[in-house]
Amino acid sequence: QVQLVESGGDLVQAGASLRLSCVAARGSVSRNTMGWFRQVPGKEREFVACLNLNGARRSYTDSVKGRFTISRDNAKSTMYLQMNNLKPEDTAVYYCAARARVGSNVWTSATDYDYWGQGTQVTVSS
Repeated sequence: QVQLVESGGDLVQAGASLRLSCVAARGSVSRNTMGWFRQVPGKEREFVACLNLNGARRSYTDSVKGRFTISRDNAKSTMYLQMNNLKPEDTAVYYCAARARVGSNVWTSATDYDYWGQGTQVTVSS
């Protein structure tokens, strides 16, 4: 069973940067598509970004394009989300996710992912 652990969330001011990390503490996801999602209370979990097993294919939701960068280091079993020019509307709990099935496509729906971390809070003040 895969265990994902996120870190890096914080309280920052608008315009600041943060880097989230997601490590596979148990199991291997080096050949699996991984992604970041976020959720605010009362709303559904929202797709943020994803990348395939080698990072050659990536996808971002429109609201973060040009500000966020997703990457991975399979040697460290870690995925990252570099978030620049943060805005108050980026405030959410951020979750990392991984698919159980090996493959090279990208997937943007939460239902496409099988393993989830516990989440890390990102709060952006205006």
